[in-house]
Amino acid sequence: MNRLIVSLSPHVHGGDSVKKNMYGVLVALIPAFLVSLYFFGLGALIVTATSVAACLFFEWAIGKFLMKKQTTTICDGSAIITGVLLAFNLPSNLPIWIIILGALFAIGVGKMSFGGLGCNPFNPALAGRVFLLLSFPVQMTTWPAVGQLTAYTDATTAATPLAIMKGVISGAPGYSLSDLPTSLDLLIGNNGGCLGEVSALALLLGLAYMLWKKIITWHIPVSILVTVFIFSGIMYLVNPELYVSPVLQLLSGGLMLGAVFMATDYVTSPMSHKGMLIYGVCIGLLTVIIRLFGAYPEGMSFAILIMNAFTPLINTYFKPKRFGEVAKKK
Repeated sequence: MNRLIVSLSPHVHGGDSVKKNMYGVLVALIPAFLVSLYFFGLGALIVTATSVAACLFFEWAIGKFLMKKQTTTICDGSAIITGVLLAFNLPSNLPIWIIILGALFAIGVGKMSFGGLGCNPFNPALAGRVFLLLSFPVQMTTWPAVGQLTAYTDATTAATPLAIMKGVISGAPGYSLSDLPTSLDLLIGNNGGCLGEVSALALLLGLAYMLWKKIITWHIPVSILVTVFIFSGIMYLVNPELYVSPVLQLLSGGLMLGAVFMATDYVTSPMSHKGMLIYGVCIGLLTVIIRLFGAYPEGMSFAILIMNAFTPLINTYFKPKRFGEVAKKK
């Protein structure tokens, strides 16, 4: 007599795995990395390589010596993604020792202290970035001008588009909206800023790839971008001499990077589509509020981390439909 063994549902495997999706995200990040190499050269290579190597080392070391794990998790791609995204949130002239500290905080505090992949409530790369921003504000806000391919720590610096916008809003002398790069420059990446945020076009190519491969859904990135466009558009109509057009807001700073690659993190974002939309709208609102009325020129990192904290609450009230569940008739 043969026994029929029935495991927990669902019984059909979709072909996805953590490793497959992680490396799919890395493929989507390639265009932005190539653009950063084109505009920042040696600095982009050093910062990215250091960040990835440090993240891999700390995940291996913490897992082996502190958590006493029998198997390593460095091959699943998550530590590499954390390293790349952390690097993409840094200036291309940041000293190596500061990058290593950021990687230690991202992996050690932001990820492994909660139990590793799948348990962390906050995006590890953003946690590392905010830690460095609060600890080393001067180094983290000194931006090299584009085109210095062989320069690293001695690169000539320049103001970023968001710094110019904040200077105009605050009434600081020497700032004018006429100094902003054109929309085309912001689209292709011919402007100062973090490594991975300068080219909106490269990030949109990554978004298209992940949507095509069904690594992510449209709900979070689209809700963020639409919210920012509407809110910043209202402010622009109220006072166009003080606030920039919504198109410039969308193309500037880390908005595209955050909306496409950071806010869509599986672990720290809501599970249901309705929850994703609420999550994205709130991130968009917080980003514009911080940009226009806060102390920092950029608000994307803070907005995502704040909403990461609300993800469990959103999941409580907006639960995805259970597999095989039949809706009850009212």
